[in-house]
Amino acid sequence: MVEKKSAISYESIMKDLKARKYSPVYVLMGEEPFYIDKICDYISENVLQPEERDFNQTVVFGADVTGAQVADLCKGYPMMAEYRVVVVKEAQNLRNLEALEKYLENPVKTTILVFCHKNGKLDSRKKFSALAAKAGVVFESKKLYDRNLPGFIETYLKTRKATIEPKATQMVADHVGADLHRLTSELDKLLISLPENDRRVTPEIVEREIGVSKDFNAFELRSAIISRDVFKANQIINYFDSNPKSGSLFTLLPMLFTYFQNLMIAYYAPNRQNENELAKFLDLRGAWAAREYIIGMRNYTGVKVMAIIEKFKEVDAKIKGLDNPSTPVGELMKELIFFILH
Repeated sequence: MVEKKSAISYESIMKDLKARKYSPVYVLMGEEPFYIDKICDYISENVLQPEERDFNQTVVFGADVTGAQVADLCKGYPMMAEYRVVVVKEAQNLRNLEALEKYLENPVKTTILVFCHKNGKLDSRKKFSALAAKAGVVFESKKLYDRNLPGFIETYLKTRKATIEPKATQMVADHVGADLHRLTSELDKLLISLPENDRRVTPEIVEREIGVSKDFNAFELRSAIISRDVFKANQIINYFDSNPKSGSLFTLLPMLFTYFQNLMIAYYAPNRQNENELAKFLDLRGAWAAREYIIGMRNYTGVKVMAIIEKFKEVDAKIKGLDNPSTPVGELMKELIFFILH
């Protein structure tokens, strides 16, 4: 059995799996399905040989079975194989967990139970969670914050022997967002396009392969707003208005709001003109990321930033239909950008 860990990470689970160190129970839960699917798929594809799976691997869905039926499946012994694998998908719909609790008290060591509980997590105060943690692995797959996406992108490419320029990283993060299944699919497209002698992703490659303009995208709009470049900001807004799939208020609003929220905090930094100190104060990924806040403090007063934050709240309410019977989203976006720049 795998040694218990106080904080179990995706990386530690995969390390043990690749070393063929298996636990009898894997409870995979949380809001981010990407890691749940990756662990489940790896177990399904690697524990047993293809010819062993017909008799030793069972996949069921939580809505179709009960806890008692899952427990019965787990009590079976492998046939001409070392292990038996039982996968419960959409386990959040499983009924009668109490019967499964009894199994967890003394699980069969030759059975690997994979319990995929998506869109939330199990109540840690319940007996099931405690028994699962004692018997094997309980892993919570958490959603990534937008600020963590650049790090995820860089790490994903680095492990596949590729690098990416900062601007290209932000273009991908802004355009694709935090859906990790879609994000990794887009990154795989970039990897396939790279020649063997140059494994570097540039903005031009992102533009060509993913279809996001290096000149007219959310990242460039933010840069234009930070620099208070009215002409370029209006160019990009008009481009978005003509190409709705390239950018909308729904994707732009959180990104711009986060910037101005951090800009307000930046005014309170003890040494706000020092890139390294400011990066530490704002918990940024590096000094280069602090430069846009130093530029922002030159172009926007603290009073203006407070007014901009209030305007964000007003526009957000209008998007949700409060005091806004008919104004389209595109007009709200233009109204917001005009207010910020003037």
